[in-house]
Amino acid sequence: MIIVVAPGQGSQTPGFLEPWLEDAQTRDRLGALGESIGVDLVAHGTTSDADTIRDTRIAQPLIVAASLLSASSLLTGRRDRVGAVAGHSVGEFAAAAIAGVLSDEDALSLVGVRGEAMAAAAAEIPTGMSAVIGGDADALTERLEQLGLVPANVNGGGQVVVAGELNNLEAFAADPIPGARVIPLQVAGAFHTSYMGSAVDAVRRAAETVSVSDPSIRLYTNRDGTVVTSGAEFVDLLVGQISSPVRWDLCMESFAADGVTGIIELLPGGALTGLAKRALKGVPTVAIKTPADLAAAIDMLDAA
Repeated sequence: MIIVVAPGQGSQTPGFLEPWLEDAQTRDRLGALGESIGVDLVAHGTTSDADTIRDTRIAQPLIVAASLLSASSLLTGRRDRVGAVAGHSVGEFAAAAIAGVLSDEDALSLVGVRGEAMAAAAAEIPTGMSAVIGGDADALTERLEQLGLVPANVNGGGQVVVAGELNNLEAFAADPIPGARVIPLQVAGAFHTSYMGSAVDAVRRAAETVSVSDPSIRLYTNRDGTVVTSGAEFVDLLVGQISSPVRWDLCMESFAADGVTGIIELLPGGALTGLAKRALKGVPTVAIKTPADLAAAIDMLDAA
């Protein structure tokens, strides 16, 4: 079973869409998607600097649009060869569109609302996130409780992203648990925690206005790695995901249990295939970064 996965926020880099937009049809498509939400995705994918595309209101729709563009190039005429789809954090919106739960336009519209709402929630209290690599899981849990921090992304492969108020994150970085490396992340706030409560309400209201269908491709949820067969349930989970942890570790456990034979990560690929190489050893992966990577991904689907 080949699983197509869509990355989350933080995967973007300056100019990463430039080689893709040499194709006029792709450029026009991205321009139309950006115009529909009032964000110049063409400029942000080609000429905007790192600080600009780090802004939550820009990063989220930019990443989802990029995943959808690469999915279109990859899957046209090949959808029946995809065994399942999943997304990490905001990547779940791209996964929902690929699975037919939402249209591309509705998925991006909701992501636009999500980015604005999460940026507003992040401005209420100075919060952030840090990646923790290595260390004992029980010791980490105990230390986080002491500092009032929480695990926001349990990514598998020995990586957990923790979140909370900035002063507590700084205290943790100054005195981490033994054997752990702490990497502060360049994000605006404590995503996937209770600090995002106000954003949940805004996205829920927007979600009530879109058309929803049941998935046509096997679709996993970040909540607990299970397969969701109801489109309405999946959209409800998308909304709740804003203030609840991403359990990518459980998604990968489900991939293994369900017989994954290959993983293709959509643009801007790299992060999720990196986790898969550590947690799903021996499973072939392809990360789509440039149009040249499509050939290897297509070969993987053809072999399936």
